[in-house]
Amino acid sequence: MYLALFGILSVVTLLSYFSNRWGECAGDRKSIQQGGSDWAIRERKNAWTVGIAGGLIDGTYMRFADELAKVLDDGDNLRILPMVSYGAASNLDDLLYLRGVDLAVTQSDVFEYFRTERKTPNLQNRVHYMLRLPIAELHILAKTDIHSIEDLRGKKVNFGPAGSGSSLTGTIVFQRLGVQVEQVLIDQQNALQKAQSGELAALVRVVGKPVDFFTRIPPNSGLHFIPIPFTSTFADYYTVGEFETKDYPLLIAEGEKIDTIAVPAVLAVFNWPRGSDRYRRIERFAERLFAQWDQFLVSPRHPKWRDVNLSATVPGWTRYTIAEQMLGRFYGSAASLSV
Repeated sequence: MYLALFGILSVVTLLSYFSNRWGECAGDRKSIQQGGSDWAIRERKNAWTVGIAGGLIDGTYMRFADELAKVLDDGDNLRILPMVSYGAASNLDDLLYLRGVDLAVTQSDVFEYFRTERKTPNLQNRVHYMLRLPIAELHILAKTDIHSIEDLRGKKVNFGPAGSGSSLTGTIVFQRLGVQVEQVLIDQQNALQKAQSGELAALVRVVGKPVDFFTRIPPNSGLHFIPIPFTSTFADYYTVGEFETKDYPLLIAEGEKIDTIAVPAVLAVFNWPRGSDRYRRIERFAERLFAQWDQFLVSPRHPKWRDVNLSATVPGWTRYTIAEQMLGRFYGSAASLSV
């Protein structure tokens, strides 16, 4: 009798289990069906995507792009696609010519180089800026027997991969100072090993401090930062920068400061025709950017976001109309007119 009762209960339990599982599966199928046809899903997924060229995967610019994607994400209503790229210089190329790129993190001197040296046609009307981003400092890491940039004359110096911000800004700085070196263009991790072994005298990198690439270098590496004094030679597109112990405690002694120069970074945007599909996407991006700005100012976001002045202008560049409108909408007309 007990066995029969147990058997009945077991059957009931099993039936209940499979009934629940069938219901779950039916729910799953319904959820999938609610997604619509392949065409509908494809259209929905692609309707509000915005592509942004970030930079090298271990750089500050790529982190900016990644955090823009995280903070501004709104599912199918707005999805930011950050792209690993060759760096700040090639990002402007990508913004101009690569399909799917709407915005790019680049540098103010890159724009000027494209305008004056490459003579990119109609550049001022094709590319505008959304924000002036924090400065990126010029890091020159050299063997400890190198004490100044002049000591690098005639020696092998790595400027990072071709297309990186370092390859452009670093080259400009050495040219303006009249210091000729044997230029090397390889990835920075490989360059670091060669600098430690003595195959390279130094490596140059333009990146917002602090960056893990330098913070992880041990104090007994035989490498140190060399200073770059700011002079009127750099007054056009550059600004003053410095490194302190808190930036790189393993490389800079307590209380020591190292002068360098820095270049403003820029969130550049392609000037899509008003009313076009891509224009509407950027309009939605800008609205969320200014509306959610406070979220960039708290941990775990990069501390350099706190250095951004939303109303700051970029000499030689034109602020995108939508950005101007959103700045006035969220922060008042006085902010949009501020320099």
